[in-house]
Amino acid sequence: MDQKYGKEAAERYANTPAYREYEEKTQNYSKRQWKEATDGLMQFFCDFAVFLSQGLPATSPEALALAAKLEEHITSHFYTCDKTMLNSLGKLYVEDSRFRENIDRVREGTADYAAAAIAAYCSAD
Repeated sequence: MDQKYGKEAAERYANTPAYREYEEKTQNYSKRQWKEATDGLMQFFCDFAVFLSQGLPATSPEALALAAKLEEHITSHFYTCDKTMLNSLGKLYVEDSRFRENIDRVREGTADYAAAAIAAYCSAD
């Protein structure tokens, strides 16, 4: 994680179980493991962008399945990510301009699309 953002995350979330789990899980990551985890995360946004460009609705089975896989990726590489956590992340992707800009570098509108797919997935039973 970028030192600037790492410090901000620590200041905001250090007292949360998710942050403690993140620290424990990632403390011994090699450069290769970090690259795998972060590149894998960005690949989800590339895949959401493909669905967006194909005109698939954010509520399509493909987009919902991708949101589920994103949840699994975060849990596997960073911290336990349930639907409540994922839904919060989806909102962060559009509400924090830094996330929005980074995600929308893949394709304009990808952050909104991903957030909508995540919200639909998280509200589905």
